[in-house]
Amino acid sequence: MKAKVIQLRKLSQQHAYTSIRMHEAVGRKAGLSGTDHKYLGFLLQKGPVTAGELACITGLTTGAVTGLVDRFEKKKLLKRQPDKADRRRIIIVPDTDKIRKLLQPLYRDFQEDTDRLFASFSAAELRTLETYFTKALDLMQHKIEQLNQK
Repeated sequence: MKAKVIQLRKLSQQHAYTSIRMHEAVGRKAGLSGTDHKYLGFLLQKGPVTAGELACITGLTTGAVTGLVDRFEKKKLLKRQPDKADRRRIIIVPDTDKIRKLLQPLYRDFQEDTDRLFASFSAAELRTLETYFTKALDLMQHKIEQLNQK
């Protein structure tokens, strides 16, 4: 059993490393870094956010968020808008149509292949995968919180 656990852990690590390489390749094709293009994904999911909210979502410092927003604004992927309720705050508003047009052609086939892969599993296997992903995410979130407390 221990050998199988080690094999699965190594496979999980290989999945993570390959994911990083794929995102770097996608980012390069889009004229971005691998991490910058993933941060666009956060903006697509969340919509308009403040710089502080983006820092919380991404784990970046507020200074790093400023640089990120500057880079995206230069590429016209988002704009800064004053917060009508609090003039001291700026709302970061992603141009979701432009972001999707930039990234979807690079991802569409991978997303379709992934959907087909998931569809190839039985209902019981899908529940096992869901359990694994949910628990793995909980472990990662716990580790992030632990590291951020130090």
